[in-house]
Amino acid sequence: MAKVANQPLFPLPFLVFFVLSIIFGFGITLSKAVSQTRYYKFEVDYMFWSPDCVENIVLGINGTFPGPPIRANVNDTVVVEVINNLSTEGVVIHWHGILQRGTPWADGTASISQCPINPGENFTYEFKVDKPGTYFYHGHFGMQRAAGLYGSLIVDLEEGKKEPFQYDEEINLLLSDWWHTSIQEQEVGLKSNPMRWIGEPQTILINGTGQFNCTSLDKYNTSSEHCEWKDQCAPFVLKVEPNKTYRIRIASTTSLSALNFGIANHTMLVVEADGNYVDPFETSDIDIYSGESYSVLVTTNQATTQNYWASIGVRGRKPKTSPALLLFNYLPNSVAKLPISPPPETPKWDDYDRSKSFTNRVLASAMNTTKPPPIFTRRISLLNTQNRINGKFTKWAINNISLTLPSTPYLGAIKFGLNSTFNQTPPPETFPKNYNIKIPPPNPNTNTGNGVYRFRSGEIVDVILQNANALTNNTSEIHPWHLHGHDFWVLGFGEGKFSTADETKLNLQNPPLKNTVVIFPFGWTAIRFVADNPGVWIFHCHIEPHLDMGMGVIFAEAVERVREIPPYALACGRTATHNVVPIIPQPKPPRGPGPVIPYFMLWVIGLVIIVCGIGLFGVCLYRIGLRRGYTFNNLSWRPYLGLSDSQSNQIEFSDLSRSNLTQEESNPTQEESNPILEEP
Repeated sequence: MAKVANQPLFPLPFLVFFVLSIIFGFGITLSKAVSQTRYYKFEVDYMFWSPDCVENIVLGINGTFPGPPIRANVNDTVVVEVINNLSTEGVVIHWHGILQRGTPWADGTASISQCPINPGENFTYEFKVDKPGTYFYHGHFGMQRAAGLYGSLIVDLEEGKKEPFQYDEEINLLLSDWWHTSIQEQEVGLKSNPMRWIGEPQTILINGTGQFNCTSLDKYNTSSEHCEWKDQCAPFVLKVEPNKTYRIRIASTTSLSALNFGIANHTMLVVEADGNYVDPFETSDIDIYSGESYSVLVTTNQATTQNYWASIGVRGRKPKTSPALLLFNYLPNSVAKLPISPPPETPKWDDYDRSKSFTNRVLASAMNTTKPPPIFTRRISLLNTQNRINGKFTKWAINNISLTLPSTPYLGAIKFGLNSTFNQTPPPETFPKNYNIKIPPPNPNTNTGNGVYRFRSGEIVDVILQNANALTNNTSEIHPWHLHGHDFWVLGFGEGKFSTADETKLNLQNPPLKNTVVIFPFGWTAIRFVADNPGVWIFHCHIEPHLDMGMGVIFAEAVERVREIPPYALACGRTATHNVVPIIPQPKPPRGPGPVIPYFMLWVIGLVIIVCGIGLFGVCLYRIGLRRGYTFNNLSWRPYLGLSDSQSNQIEFSDLSRSNLTQEESNPTQEESNPILEEP
């Protein structure tokens, strides 16, 4: 009787392959599981609110002010459907600090990356967040940021990863300034002859709350009983537990004010700036300019029976606005227990040496291995001046050009070659070497323009920001400059006019990466970036009225490499009628029960089904081949089967076929010509 050895259902090589396939499949699944798509719906409208105990009209989102916070993890996709419920104004929202790689149309800049969202219409932003950090979003049409159109945007590390510093809990502070005059009145004043300046803000807001003319909070030894606080403007309280370390995320979305933040009796360890890790350093207070963000670590190691004041005051401008105060409430103390120590005193507004000392301490962390290229391939010098148009209207200008934006978005105009929509002559790349920055401009007249600086892909660009005297003698202002679509290396700061002698002062070893940088009065700031993000990006002063008055430039990078632009982003100007941009209804995002839809479970189920299906298919093929007599005597597999060469010679599969088996079953006594199959 012939014997057929017991065959394993799964040969060892196949088992190894099958197990590795499952591991690989689940690895892909887990990577997909970490990345999520987070959906938000923003309805923008004016509403009555009392940010500083004085009722006013604010731009809110979903009936709240500030807007809802957005939180995501690195590599998540954020989808925000914005519905414009305003009656007469367009709307866009810029995602400040998000680089928008691959999605330049989602940058949220009117007339640059997209058309304004018309009243009654909607627009869906979709972009990937690829870098952890403290960010925010805000309106970028007219001066809507000053009206309250802003909110927090935090990007955490991927699930399972940890920050390079330790802390117990987190606090998020969004700082802003507030006027009692409407943005419409402010804009009309800026465009009038003579110009009517917006003046200093009435109040500094912390997460949308402040107290106007509440002098009892400005002095150390007075009570707070004279202030009539309402729910919307109650003093902001930070509830903390003793002997813990808190990460305080601080972002400034101010329209005008540079601020200083400090906590009485506490020091801060600065660990992050503009979404990039910095070399940690201790300080008693920080200066923060419009558009900047920081993370600081604060340990609650003071007397546990007391509460403490934190103070936020104005820097860089002669302050006419009372400092904002918040209560650092050590639990379980009552919030009614006022601190016995005074609030931190804001440094003198024009103590620029102190400001420069802090700014120069912000350096790249040792963990940041991305150093700037050693040399630049192109340098642009931008002179900031205050000028007039036709001798009447006050403007800000860069290299004697005051920026005005076209009706057709630059992104579509350049992509589709609509050259008549903006000036094809690029702006000047430098200014006269003999220009005296210490006196008002000899010829105060300037011109408006909308030309573009164009960069080839991969160009290494240096920008020298040069400050100068304004129209008034001995007056030069602080300007925080923000670049869209990029982080840049801050190579250095200096006094006076930049010269070749200053080249040796540039820091190429550990310059910080930032997206917003300040230029000090009568000084210069040098930055470097790589033009590696195709799109059209604005580089501008982040002071809202200064941008409104023309202080900005436009950078275009390899626009021909931009992928297909959603047509609903360009439904205005010449791109609305251009035959390559059909106007079609914009798709609406799916809605879920909340802002986050964890659809990654579909990946888990789908990949498990695919892997198991492939495995079962392989089993079937193997068994069919075995029955049909396909050979399986490849010596390379024998070590995995535990066979030596001598043992393997005893195994032969080639003559095994369905006919042999049938014959053996019908005549079991017949002498077999095939060798007996036995397990080794």
